[in-house]
Amino acid sequence: MTLVVNPHINADQQPIVVTATRTAQIVEETLAPVVIINRDEIERSQAADVAELLRFQAGIDVARNGGPGQITSLFIRGTESNHVVVMVDGVKINPGTIGIPAVQNISPDMIERIEIVKGPRSALYGSEAIGGVINIITRQVEHGTQTNVSVGGGSNDTLLGSVAVHHGGDIGRFGLTVTATETDGFPTKVQSDIDNGHDNTGFQFYAGTVVAGVDVELRHWQTEGNTEYLDFSNIPVDQDFENIASSLSAAFSPHALWASTVKAGWATDKLDQNQSTDFAHTERLTLDWQNDVQASDNQLITAGLYFSREDTSARVFGAGFDERTHVTAIYLQDDISWGDHRVIVAARYTDNDDFGNKTTGNLEYGLRLAQRTVFTAGIGSGFRAPDATDRFGFGGNVDLDPETSRHIELGVRHTLSKRHRLSVHMFDTRIHDLIEWDGVMMNNIGRARIRGVEGQYHWTNGPWNLAMTAIAQDPVNEETNEPLARRAEHTLTTSLVYNRGRYQLGADILMTSKRTDSGFSDIVNPAYELVNLTAQLSLSAHWQLQGRVENLFNEDYVLVDGFNTQDRAVYAQISYSR
Repeated sequence: MTLVVNPHINADQQPIVVTATRTAQIVEETLAPVVIINRDEIERSQAADVAELLRFQAGIDVARNGGPGQITSLFIRGTESNHVVVMVDGVKINPGTIGIPAVQNISPDMIERIEIVKGPRSALYGSEAIGGVINIITRQVEHGTQTNVSVGGGSNDTLLGSVAVHHGGDIGRFGLTVTATETDGFPTKVQSDIDNGHDNTGFQFYAGTVVAGVDVELRHWQTEGNTEYLDFSNIPVDQDFENIASSLSAAFSPHALWASTVKAGWATDKLDQNQSTDFAHTERLTLDWQNDVQASDNQLITAGLYFSREDTSARVFGAGFDERTHVTAIYLQDDISWGDHRVIVAARYTDNDDFGNKTTGNLEYGLRLAQRTVFTAGIGSGFRAPDATDRFGFGGNVDLDPETSRHIELGVRHTLSKRHRLSVHMFDTRIHDLIEWDGVMMNNIGRARIRGVEGQYHWTNGPWNLAMTAIAQDPVNEETNEPLARRAEHTLTTSLVYNRGRYQLGADILMTSKRTDSGFSDIVNPAYELVNLTAQLSLSAHWQLQGRVENLFNEDYVLVDGFNTQDRAVYAQISYSR
């Protein structure tokens, strides 16, 4: 096993992941369970948004309140929807008001890859990282020039388009991507026949250069638009949204064995209701100073300081607030390898001026056998700080403590041959002091336990590529001994691709078991199977035609009781690139 400081390593073109340990490493060397959705997979899927990409990953349950642009929740391995950190280029975009990041507003056209790390990562990323971390890395070119233009459309009177220009050279690198989507959607609720539309315009920009040995880079992503929906009385309303993630970083090496990066980040999450005075705004300024020191050929030490100032304001159901929260944290990680053994120890001390301090940690061990098999074991803790709505919204409680978790995991990865790879992970997660409504106000009264096993299998043979992931889990509310809502006990996802170079055919299959709809009712959403088909045809060296059939068999399935899902739909687009 090898340790790497340089974030631009080639590693023989093997996939690189940075989110698991905050340092670049070959994905096969990671001790934590990691999933990478690369650019080829993103283009093949032709997904409308990030939520559509994530739903075909077993272990991630997606619940959407209707069609395009509607509120979407993510549940990783049975944890709560506010127990996952979502970042864009390393900048956290979770709002401080309602806790659910707006993945439904992120266009895949802007994304180079998505890194998903399952299990607690509060030792490196702080609050919310109980179930895992999702890092969305936007497109960038280090060398050469790329131009991409695409237009398309399809069902629900959907129109979409994107334009991108990227350049990298000796002087520096820069790029610009603009995306636009407009759709009439479909009726959000079952009892309605009124289409609920969604408009979304996105913008991504970056520029970087090296000055006196310092790599300086500016990155900016934003999306804004309007989403129509039905209120609690089924009256048509709409809201404007804006999401921003920006950063300015400086990376330098004070010593040949010491890499240092200072990164300032800015995140904005805004919702403004147009038929009332309701709104929810979050603005977060962060400063992260990370240092990676190669103490020896087999030891990499990572240490850093983190500061954030979060401003939240909202008015919902007549309750309003305007609050500021400061967070200071210090984190330390030691990554050691000797022979076929590897140990990673990480710890973080967080001081939050609302609830005090919290210490979290991870301990992971890996053992490689016969070059084909790797055993892993890990234990970690996580926490979620009560957000502003928990403390100051309707029924809020200023005396809330943070939610906490303990996680244990055992895993094995085995390469059967060049064509066959498989992995199995067993996990046990316990969550305490869950913040729930007690009939009067919010209180730390909940407990949950999630046990499960997750397996992955990959097979390649010439033009064929097969990937399968299955999970069996038991997410239980320990207070009531009832299943946790909207989390399936069994899920199987399958991706089959036939690639002949000039043309490519693909099928994505999702099979999931029944799920309880909420903790406040006995409604059970039935099991379902979903099949999407994709096709790509290269018309020439620069022109490409793509098509997608969503919900091929017109499955009538339910993600959230009372809300519609997409019927069979057909989309196509043509693109030019060089």
